[in-house]
Amino acid sequence: MAQLTTTFAGLTLNNPIIISSSGLTNSAEKIQQLEAAGAGAVVLKSVFEEQINLQAGSMQGYGSPEADDYLGAYVRSHALNEHIRLIEETKKTCHLPVIASINCYTDSEWEDFAVLMEQAGADALEVNILSLQTSKDYVPGSFEQRHIDILSHLKKRIRIPIIMKLGTNFTNPIALINQLYANGAAAVVLFNRFYQPDINIEHLTFTNTNVLSSPTELADRLRWTAIASAEVEKMDYAVSGGVHDGQGVVKSLLAGAAAVEVCSAIYQNGNPAIGSMNQTLSAWMDENGYENIAQFKGKMNAKAAGDINPFERTQFMRYFGSYTGE
Repeated sequence: MAQLTTTFAGLTLNNPIIISSSGLTNSAEKIQQLEAAGAGAVVLKSVFEEQINLQAGSMQGYGSPEADDYLGAYVRSHALNEHIRLIEETKKTCHLPVIASINCYTDSEWEDFAVLMEQAGADALEVNILSLQTSKDYVPGSFEQRHIDILSHLKKRIRIPIIMKLGTNFTNPIALINQLYANGAAAVVLFNRFYQPDINIEHLTFTNTNVLSSPTELADRLRWTAIASAEVEKMDYAVSGGVHDGQGVVKSLLAGAAAVEVCSAIYQNGNPAIGSMNQTLSAWMDENGYENIAQFKGKMNAKAAGDINPFERTQFMRYFGSYTGE
């Protein structure tokens, strides 16, 4: 019988299915249901820097700087206290690893927040630094450095593992991952998703495209996980985005991931999708003679591919160099 236990960011998970930060993980009751359905871990609904700052800003203008500062601090404290209560309630009622989450874009007061999250019982902290760099005065490399600075400051304050969730907007994710490993990151998640804007041409308004991921997004995650796990071998990886079934889980592990973060598949198919993914993984392992995940994790990463690397430019040359269009 296949053993689905995996180790991710120093945490032991009963299986590699992590429910990512979302409305699915914003209450202890929901998380209990996810655990009963077979989830290996959860990332709690994030504390968002923009939301806190927006709420704090709306409380300004009460006649004095002291009052404005007090009200802004109150809003920040209230938002954080909600997250702290969620950690505490979940740890009381659930047994799976609980990962707190901060979604930020500046290097500010997050160290203090992280200390309180650790004290509340969080098993790890996921840091999501999601930001588009659009200024014409942008200095190349400064966004990458911001990741390293935030990580370094957090490492000085907390002992729980820190997981860095990266976006796709980097020239060289591997170089950044290597620096994150050197500065103490326990794991990285590839990748976060920007919600893409759209334009309604009838009403001339801005809208969003589908906020849920699709299975087609998995290919890009497999590419970079396979390359990163070969280049920065000691880092733990999770694939996020495009994992919609058990086959996606198997592919992610073969590419070098230790776990996957799942969200859209649960929204679309309900909590039973977790059990279905685990069943597919278990059946595949039994069929191929694997007793545990360590026996095949990374078996199909870039190092295993050899000189003809299907994850890099050689495949472009192979398929498009001879394409005639006929």
